[in-house]
Amino acid sequence: MTTFTRHDVSSAPEAARPIMENTAKGFGFVPAPVALMAESPELLEGFMNGNALFNKTTLSPLEREVFILTMATTVECHYCVAMHSAMLKRTNADQSLIEALRARKPLEDAKLEAMRVFTLAVMEGHGHVADETMKAFFDAGYTQRNALEVVLGLGVYTISTYANRMTDAPVDEPFKAFEWHAEH
Repeated sequence: MTTFTRHDVSSAPEAARPIMENTAKGFGFVPAPVALMAESPELLEGFMNGNALFNKTTLSPLEREVFILTMATTVECHYCVAMHSAMLKRTNADQSLIEALRARKPLEDAKLEAMRVFTLAVMEGHGHVADETMKAFFDAGYTQRNALEVVLGLGVYTISTYANRMTDAPVDEPFKAFEWHAEH
């Protein structure tokens, strides 16, 4: 197995250093995925810029987290599931919502369930979504803009989930209580 370098600010390529410093300010530490992605400053910058754009979408923070956990459990990104479970817990999201997302189960909230089902459909269809699934998404209150924002999220989180899996990013201590392993 290839071992990727977990950089700190001093060992990272020059172009990655400001991104790492800024991330450390937000988290209080440099998360393992950032430290590992730093090997490619372009990848790290692409993810960070894409994530900032995704956070500016018209999807609510909770809807974005439902999207992220749906995608992360589907592609089995251990780090994203742990980190975003912790983030939901910090926002006082209902524990049953977190558990259902982690278990890949239907959600009680109809609108959030529509987001989960739509995300899965976009992923499974590689962008093609059956008319009835699209209609259910819109009937739940989402818009065409929201549908395209899901595509943006898929692009952004493909970067992090694939990089995290490739580098086998270890779950950092603040997220250890939320470790997750895919059930097969």
